[in-house]
Amino acid sequence: MFKRKCKITFITHGATVHSMDGIISDSEKYPKLNDFGEEEVSKVCEYLKKRAVPYDKIYTSASTRCIQTAQTIAKIFKESITTIDLPARKHGVWCGQSYAEIYEQYGAKAILQTPENGEDLSVFNKRVKSVIKNLVDENRGNRIIVVTTPDVVQSAVAQTLGLKGVNQFKVLIKTGSLTQISYFQDNWSSIIYSGYIPL
Repeated sequence: MFKRKCKITFITHGATVHSMDGIISDSEKYPKLNDFGEEEVSKVCEYLKKRAVPYDKIYTSASTRCIQTAQTIAKIFKESITTIDLPARKHGVWCGQSYAEIYEQYGAKAILQTPENGEDLSVFNKRVKSVIKNLVDENRGNRIIVVTTPDVVQSAVAQTLGLKGVNQFKVLIKTGSLTQISYFQDNWSSIIYSGYIPL
């Protein structure tokens, strides 16, 4: 029987003007949540209230959109939030362009390309894996919330399922969604649910 070390509920930030238009952005300060993003976060909060499951700690990536989302969630549990170094993948010269433009330029291989001044996918995945490992080690026996970007959650799911390369991008993670993963001893993890969007 596997002994669970930590359960993480990953929550993606609410929508922004960039996410709704398919614009690539790894900026920490901009954009903020838009009205639809705030509505998404409100639905996430309603879902968490109904479940009434206690969480030991709430962590958030440092971007404005993640902090806004985490602060709203933290009010439910009357908890403070802890900011962690878990930014979105760095896209270099691609920032400000749409995903459609990138695919038009590079074709299907675009998702495996490393843009100029950007971050290689394997480097990004190693970074995400390292941060999650530290969170799990620091929170043995705990249930925690991690508010972050969709690509970070996509990476966490892909690592749990052992997905490589292009298959990682077949995991659909939208803004305002919840994904829960249990982490066990012997470096084993299991997805409870993925990309759930409260109605």
